[in-house]
Amino acid sequence: MIDKIDSSHHISTVRRRLGTRTLEAGEARVLTISRAYDTTVEDLWDACTTPERIRRWFLPVSGDLRVGGRYQLEGNAGGTIERCEPPRSFAATWEFGGQVSWIEVRISAEPDGRARFELEHVAHVDDRWTEFGPGAVGIGWEGALLGLTRYLATGEGMDPKEAEAWMTSAEGKAFYRLSGEAWCDADIASGTDPDDARARSARTIAFYTGEPVDGPAES
Repeated sequence: MIDKIDSSHHISTVRRRLGTRTLEAGEARVLTISRAYDTTVEDLWDACTTPERIRRWFLPVSGDLRVGGRYQLEGNAGGTIERCEPPRSFAATWEFGGQVSWIEVRISAEPDGRARFELEHVAHVDDRWTEFGPGAVGIGWEGALLGLTRYLATGEGMDPKEAEAWMTSAEGKAFYRLSGEAWCDADIASGTDPDDARARSARTIAFYTGEPVDGPAES
């Protein structure tokens, strides 16, 4: 179960950063999330690129997993693998719900011998960002890193039914609140008006938990 991991400690060890980028089609937001793990660069790379290991902490993946090939995450996004430089980085399109964005995963060595996972997600600014802010994307990626944390710590894969039950449990809802609040802080640090950031965060947390959240509901 995911609750074998202290999710509040996990939240505190994750780095979050927001920025902007100008693409041909217009302005885009850049969301970056990272965490260090007690393993080697090679092992972390293998956990993030080997289908049998990916399914244990994220989702089953299929397709032609090489540069130029297409991948598909079960019940989620698919896309094209655009670049791969083992054991350091890979980049791909992230295609979901008729929209295209871009991800890049980077693996690096920490001075203390651990390995750092860093993911960058670049997406065009749209109505969803305006309404929900970075948490709409960030909470999902934070959940993935929590799964990776559990897998690397225990070696155990996730049972889909247990994971679904955790998402609606008190522990799962507490995780979503903490993550949403952390992304709100990152939103404010990036220059967003604090009242707007808190309102967007409240809507996002309510979406994930199914419960109203104290604070402003509208910006």
